[in-house]
Amino acid sequence: MYLLGYDIGTSSIKAALMDSQTQQVKASATCPKKEMEIIAQKSGWAEQHPETWWENVKTATAEILSAGGISPADIAAIGITYQMHGLVCIDKDKKVLRPSIIWCDSRAVEYGKTAAGQIGPEKCLRQLLNYPGNFTAAKLKWVMENEPDIYRRIDKIMLPGDYIAMKMTDRIVTTVSGLSEGIFWDFKNAKVADILLDNLGISPKLLAPTVETFANQGELTDSAARELGLKAGIPIAYRAGDQPNNAFSLNVLNPGEIAATAGTSGVVYGIGDKPDYDPKSRVNTFVHVNDSPKAHRNGVLLCLNGTGILNSWLKHNIAAAGEDYPQMNDLAGKVSIGSDGLVVLPFGNGAERTLENKNIGASIGGMNFNTHTKAHLLRAAQEGIVFALNYGLGIMRQMGIEIRTVRAGSANMFLSPIFASVFATVTGARVELYNTDGSQGAARGAGVGAGIYKDFPQAFTGLKKTKTIEPDSSAKAQYEQAYCRWQKALEAQLAG
Repeated sequence: MYLLGYDIGTSSIKAALMDSQTQQVKASATCPKKEMEIIAQKSGWAEQHPETWWENVKTATAEILSAGGISPADIAAIGITYQMHGLVCIDKDKKVLRPSIIWCDSRAVEYGKTAAGQIGPEKCLRQLLNYPGNFTAAKLKWVMENEPDIYRRIDKIMLPGDYIAMKMTDRIVTTVSGLSEGIFWDFKNAKVADILLDNLGISPKLLAPTVETFANQGELTDSAARELGLKAGIPIAYRAGDQPNNAFSLNVLNPGEIAATAGTSGVVYGIGDKPDYDPKSRVNTFVHVNDSPKAHRNGVLLCLNGTGILNSWLKHNIAAAGEDYPQMNDLAGKVSIGSDGLVVLPFGNGAERTLENKNIGASIGGMNFNTHTKAHLLRAAQEGIVFALNYGLGIMRQMGIEIRTVRAGSANMFLSPIFASVFATVTGARVELYNTDGSQGAARGAGVGAGIYKDFPQAFTGLKKTKTIEPDSSAKAQYEQAYCRWQKALEAQLAG
């Protein structure tokens, strides 16, 4: 019996086929082989076509079935994780009305800012635990104001994972965790956030009804099964945004536990059981996957937009032909700590929450044409990403969150020895890497939702720690000096 997990990412669609008993991955696939395009018609915009996600889901499924050598009849359940905060608009015929406005799009910042001011900052934080900011609700308001013809045709709005689930089941549903990531959830009253919908003039009828995160959320239709090469009737038994799912995939479910990821964006995600928030909404609180009325679980999320996307930019624009990430890491490793004074501010992928939704762009400072080389830039970029994450961690620490041990999948930028070591040393946290990723987490979630696993501990019997990185005390002083230099560059940029 097998479990199939999909990760609907920004760069690619990942799929994993997991043996439910041994919890070993039978086959995996990533499609497309080159990162999916982000459409940016204007500065600060970021869109993708939902149909492209579906096409890559089909391709990844075909690769999984070919490599795995199993019968589709042996797949017991499907789980879905997805890039958070995106806006998908469909009409009454379930047709997409416009490209999805994805998470790193900045166009709706002012709409969220206006709503927070009109509702009242204190009321927003008390009930929503966040400002509306640049999340899904504000994106929908932008469509209302700027594309009224499209807005009038909207029957339902969805998150990216809801769209893929709809393509599979023909059902339009979401989760409470999903509503919270769009800032559609009133934590104080445990219901849809009428205070925000009323302010924005959005009808609650546009929102999908909710299902449990771990449950039968619909079954694969005959037509979807034909497109995917699977058997009709397989239940979709789990869905969650990528960061709650990343935490779930690492068995991060209880207060005090912390997960991290460093893909296109970089995230640190800590679990709490109280309605905590940052007074400036620079980090955000969402409903975690295992929240329940008897045991509340919220995830406090620190996000840095410009993480793996910066490393990808360097690969495609700076690295030599044929140089891949391992070779780039080797080059960066030849440069000393602090990159000989070269500073990279990695804020080049839209408005950054930790900067109060300012979009200051990426920048390079302190460059000396007689000293600095490509290797310096590669190292300074990795250091700059960690410094930016540490800047955000300062906000989480002010909220009382202790950063002692951080769990992460052995993937993306944590595959870089430099990045992992710099992260541990600068933050002072032990980093534990595990043999998992988002698609495997989605597969495990499907096992829970379908009742194949009786509880969470059983779902993680196959999760193994692959490496532990301790802070390097001998390098601490050098990194502190480099971080101070980086912080001064950031302050100068913000002041300008």
